[in-house]
Amino acid sequence: MTTDLNTPADEPEPRDHAATTAAEADAGTGTTGTTGSTGTTSGTASATTEATHSATETASAAATGAAQPGSSAARPIKGAPVAPGAVAAIDPRLLVRERGFKGYLQEFGRKLRGGELGSVPVVVGLAIIWAVFQWKDSAFLSPKNLSDLSIYIVGTGMISVGIVLVLLLGEIDLSVGSVSGLAAAILAVLYVNEGMSEWLAILIALSAGAAAGALHGFFFARIGVPAFVVTLAGLLAWNGLMLQVLGTTGTINLDRDSFIVYLTSHYFVYIAVAYGVAGLAVASFLAAQLLDARRRQAAGVPSRPLSEILVRTAVLAVLAFAVAWRLNEYKGLPLALLIFLVVLIAYDVLLRRTRFGRKVFAVGGGVEAARRAGINVTLVRITVFAISGLMASVGGLFIASRIAAANQGAGTGNLLMEAIAAAVIGGTSLFGGRGSVWSALLGMLVIGSIASGMALLGIEASVQYMITGGVLLAAVVIDSVSRRTQRSAGRG
Repeated sequence: MTTDLNTPADEPEPRDHAATTAAEADAGTGTTGTTGSTGTTSGTASATTEATHSATETASAAATGAAQPGSSAARPIKGAPVAPGAVAAIDPRLLVRERGFKGYLQEFGRKLRGGELGSVPVVVGLAIIWAVFQWKDSAFLSPKNLSDLSIYIVGTGMISVGIVLVLLLGEIDLSVGSVSGLAAAILAVLYVNEGMSEWLAILIALSAGAAAGALHGFFFARIGVPAFVVTLAGLLAWNGLMLQVLGTTGTINLDRDSFIVYLTSHYFVYIAVAYGVAGLAVASFLAAQLLDARRRQAAGVPSRPLSEILVRTAVLAVLAFAVAWRLNEYKGLPLALLIFLVVLIAYDVLLRRTRFGRKVFAVGGGVEAARRAGINVTLVRITVFAISGLMASVGGLFIASRIAAANQGAGTGNLLMEAIAAAVIGGTSLFGGRGSVWSALLGMLVIGSIASGMALLGIEASVQYMITGGVLLAAVVIDSVSRRTQRSAGRG
């Protein structure tokens, strides 16, 4: 909540949650991710013409990339009337740094009570899942199983990254499964059957996915067809085109020596690589957290105390080096996992550090406020759906790489549901305006762990689907309750 020193106690400052979202994004806050980054954004579905003037001003900041200097709880509004004898009200979150680690614990408790759960539920749930399966079968956390799990989650995780961006707009894309299968089919036919250069075939396959997504975005943003309907049509149409492309053969095997298969079959056997990546990740996280805290302090919004940053960094370091150690016990760091992490970092920077990312959150938080601020809502929507199609094709190629083939079953089955479920389970809201690309990683770890653990225990796939469905329902319920709690507390 933003409270100015010169704002009278009997005249509360009007606020709009979409405005708060964009302002904090400009101050350098990020959405909750696998490392627990704070500043999760909450969208509002308000599309009325009575949206407040502050919402429009803040959405303007999202459009221009400029931080609002007046967003601080400690900064007064010029010319604002001061009630006689009024006592300056200070946002209690700004006192966290001065109270040290105790203040952080108090702030953490306040967030939980206020429904700002972030990634806490999914991290706790993942820890419980791993503990239960390890207790039931000691092979669950074995080096081989962890390595297999890390490769398994990459394909669907790539697709889920695109889903996260669409969900941030408050929309849905049901076509990603079929688009991923179509991309794999195009690659296989051009590279294997037609003898085309592998690199050119990959480029065409990726371009086809992006074009399909852009087409969905055009019908949604320009024509006005609901995203659910247009992507459902895409699901059917692209699946039919995939079958047409593959022809009567049904399955096309990929060359084991090809680059596309190399993506999921190569491991960095030198132990220094895995440990080096872990160390680089920890150092980058620490630098990003310190930079984020400095930017937030300069903008006058609450930031983490140094003690919290150090604790988070220490926890990440333990986890990162533990994973590196276990992977080195098998074949080393998988190339596919490294690529996935690089993609996640790139999209995290895109959403949290660029003007385009602020526009995405602004549109997801309040379409009318964003439009009045000068944001090209149509272009943002088309771009996001094009990215979703691109990431679906990337995921399709990684799945084809893992099985070394493209077949008529590609993109079908439970792939679509897993990609959407991963984004939601990981913490991205179905209602728009709140989420992080790290949700794709967290959600896929949950889904992949359930599948792997049950396979080790010999439990049927039907039970796996039911449990995954229950986890998805729990994630949506937590999200809904969290939003309701925040609204009742005046933050939603």
